[in-house]
Amino acid sequence: MLDKDLQSIQEARTLVTQTAEVQKEFAKFSQEKIDAVVAAMAEAGRREAERLARMAVEETGYGNVEDKICKNRFATDIVYEYIKNIKTVGILREDAQNHVWEVAAPMGVVAAIIPTTNPTSTTIYKSLIALKAGNGIVLSPHPNAVKCINESARILHESAVAAGAPPNIITCLSRATLEATQELMKHRLTAIILATGGPGLVRAAYSSGRPALGVGPGNVPAFIDRSAAVPKAVSDVLAGKTFDYGTLCSSENALVVDEPIHEQVTAELKQQGAHICSPSETEALGRLLVTPQGTLNTAVVGKSALHIAALAGIKVPKTTRALVGPTEGVGKAFPLSLEKLSPILAYYVVRDWQEGSRRCTEILNYGGLGHSMVLHCQNRDVIKAFALQQPAFRILVNTLASIGAVGYTTGLVPAMTLGCGSFGANITSDNIGPQHLLNLKRVAFETRPYQQKAAPSATTVPSAAGGGISRETIREIVDELIARRTIKMKEPHSLPARPTPPASPPPAPPQSAGSPVELKTPPEPPSAVTQAAKHLQAVVDFVSEYDVKTALAQHRKIHLSVKAIITPSARELGEAHQVFIREA
Repeated sequence: MLDKDLQSIQEARTLVTQTAEVQKEFAKFSQEKIDAVVAAMAEAGRREAERLARMAVEETGYGNVEDKICKNRFATDIVYEYIKNIKTVGILREDAQNHVWEVAAPMGVVAAIIPTTNPTSTTIYKSLIALKAGNGIVLSPHPNAVKCINESARILHESAVAAGAPPNIITCLSRATLEATQELMKHRLTAIILATGGPGLVRAAYSSGRPALGVGPGNVPAFIDRSAAVPKAVSDVLAGKTFDYGTLCSSENALVVDEPIHEQVTAELKQQGAHICSPSETEALGRLLVTPQGTLNTAVVGKSALHIAALAGIKVPKTTRALVGPTEGVGKAFPLSLEKLSPILAYYVVRDWQEGSRRCTEILNYGGLGHSMVLHCQNRDVIKAFALQQPAFRILVNTLASIGAVGYTTGLVPAMTLGCGSFGANITSDNIGPQHLLNLKRVAFETRPYQQKAAPSATTVPSAAGGGISRETIREIVDELIARRTIKMKEPHSLPARPTPPASPPPAPPQSAGSPVELKTPPEPPSAVTQAAKHLQAVVDFVSEYDVKTALAQHRKIHLSVKAIITPSARELGEAHQVFIREA
């Protein structure tokens, strides 16, 4: 009998193969048919939002039902409303100026890794954006949330099929193992990975050999500037920190406060239900928060402040919403400075916004690079400085960080997968939507015709050796010979004088018949044109009076080509002395 790991691997192979096959049919659907399928899925998720929220809390023990209902409906309502009118089929855009069309092409099978902190809402969200882009999806659930994720997938799948989608367009692993997830991510039929989880899982997605959209951790700092409306700022921070008990990666994790308003902020925190820990309580909380291996203790993840206080041995009022621990630094020596995924806040006091900016950067560098930060401030210059300086791709102003970053309280793209860009070793800094799960073909029309150069003439003149030289080369040869000989002739109408030989002349090298003789200057090294002239000694195309006089002095004939050009004076002198021989 196969063990669980092998069974899960085989299931992963089977599901991705099935989904890939039916996705070919789904990719041919019109925009209207795809939109009908997605609308049916959103409606089914909306009807079941509360039941799925209860299942998630019961199975995982993380968060609370009320906020998980809100997250489910965020996916079925706000995400759906944003994506429903996006065009994802056929020609998406026609650029009239540049004459380029953009044509949609679905990626194929999306491998979706679903976390335990937001299991049902992430399942709904990823399924909606995958099918909106014409893809199929295979879901890999966290082992601690298998039942609620599979139930979410079943509801979405049945509604999609009822609306016309092919069976198996949405599938989900029933046996959740690391081996099955790895097989799914590496499978040749997986087109892209949409990964939400811990840093190890995200790294595995990026190293799988398949395209991946993964996200990094949050560790979001919240800075309260002296210009802020303090009561609202504190209210927003506590609401964001306690939403679903801090399970969103965009939740506030550290509170950085401008010193002039420090006392006002602490008073407001106490009034609104936060417990400010003493140094000994902060130390106890730190010991509980981090394991001996230096990792976050999952016993505090998604738990209430009362539950965590009891685990740490801290006595707090029953109305306590969050635990706030004054902290001096950032790093391993300061446990509260890491991402906590629970209603616990580190608390820092800074002299001014410049020091506050530096502290926020430290916090982001310690496990939150590229993700998000929130700024409570009315000073536009300070807001601009933070926007320019902070290594975060979502700078949220005067709102909750947790649900502001996902687009619930802001105008950002509604999404539950938030890219951290190159700062967080992610491929994108965007909030992920269906547009990230599409390939784009581009049809480009000619806008700048290519000007071709004229082809060189193929006309040649046959040589005595049977080869060929172009007319352009002949013209160059003629021009050089005329120029050289004209310069050397002192008296054009007299025969050139022969040079006086030395007393003991050296033996002259043999010359071929018909070679021109240099009369008054020593021979020059042959140029490329002179070499070509030697090739034409037997047959010439041009004859001047000088050529005739030279031939007469050397007692030789001049061989003329069929189209030879002869100057009038040369013709008269040559014909009188019968110098010319015409070639056939």
